[in-house]
Amino acid sequence: MPKFRYTAVGAAGKLVKGVMDAPDRAAVVERLHAERQLPLEAAAIGATSSRLSSLLSFELSGTPHLGRRELTEFTRELAVMLGAGQDLDRALRFIVDTTRARVARAILADIRDKVRDGAALATALAAHPESFPRLYVGLIRAGEAGGTLAETLTRLTELLDRERSLAATLQSALIYPALLVTAAMGTIVMLLVYVLPQFTPIFEQAGAALPRATRLLIDLGDAARDHGLLVLAATIASVFAARQTLARPGPRRTVDGWLLAIPVLGGLLREVEAARLSRTLSTLLRSGVGLLPALAIARDVLGNRRIAEAVTEATAGVKAGARLAQSLDRLKSFPPRTIDLLRLGEETGRLPEMALRAAEIHEEQVRENIQRLVGLLVPVITVVTGLVVAGIVAALVTAMLSLNELAL
Repeated sequence: MPKFRYTAVGAAGKLVKGVMDAPDRAAVVERLHAERQLPLEAAAIGATSSRLSSLLSFELSGTPHLGRRELTEFTRELAVMLGAGQDLDRALRFIVDTTRARVARAILADIRDKVRDGAALATALAAHPESFPRLYVGLIRAGEAGGTLAETLTRLTELLDRERSLAATLQSALIYPALLVTAAMGTIVMLLVYVLPQFTPIFEQAGAALPRATRLLIDLGDAARDHGLLVLAATIASVFAARQTLARPGPRRTVDGWLLAIPVLGGLLREVEAARLSRTLSTLLRSGVGLLPALAIARDVLGNRRIAEAVTEATAGVKAGARLAQSLDRLKSFPPRTIDLLRLGEETGRLPEMALRAAEIHEEQVRENIQRLVGLLVPVITVVTGLVVAGIVAALVTAMLSLNELAL
């Protein structure tokens, strides 16, 4: 009987590899499903076709999951098909058949199989928490319970699109300053490591006492040339260590508090978190989720631990009978505009609409603040780089002039 080497995701979410005797690949997949494992790859031992490229992403990322773009496309396609009157099984079958990415296809096929076996869509999605967050599953469950799954998926698509747009705005705004900083550092390193050493033999042969600034720059260049790789390795190691440290709740909470205290950056972060909370809350409330469960789910969307703790305290206040806007206002963690619009929504009975309006205002404010910040950073980086380069050149020219005076 042929032997197949397989890769699957076990019940604990770990990558499992092994060898199995089976008549064909379909039997391997069926047996893995029976063992409650998600098959990712099954190939006959000795087969010439290599799957290294497809497995590379699994091993690098740990647990296979849908990317943000794939999740958005899946939600949009499912919303369109259900809105057009297609049943859930046919819609899922179509999406699986048209999905080319191997990881996404395997995950969506498993969801389709679970739905065919009688599970609710929310239950099938909850089996893949790395791909479908709690917010997503909660909205789907509410849509299924209320018979508004297509409308819920449409709102989810809008929510995911807005999240992607906001993230893309932040990322694209940082690209130019990052490139500018990289070019500036490269220019300075080139001057210190490659340009100044060309003049060192001239200075040594002349036997002149170099100015202190020139001597300092030459020493810096020597240190960068001799220990540059060590410094780079230490920097990379420090970045990884910082990431591991920030994964712990205590240090992450402390750092998040420091970030909020920074004058310009802190205000921008509050606007971003206010936009996330408002839009998520609006989407949940419009989908029929109660206020308290909606707050509990929306809290998990927030990236700043300090602000998430504020939402937790506000939720306790709402449980005690206070209004949401009143509870949030007491904690001073969100912009006044957020509080005012939520208060208006509670007073008029239009909290979902006012929360959505608050999200739109905050998202626009975030874009404007990012444009202002980038507009400020670019000239600052340019001026600082120019001053550093001018200082290096000035130190070099001063040393050359001292040689001319010695010759006279």
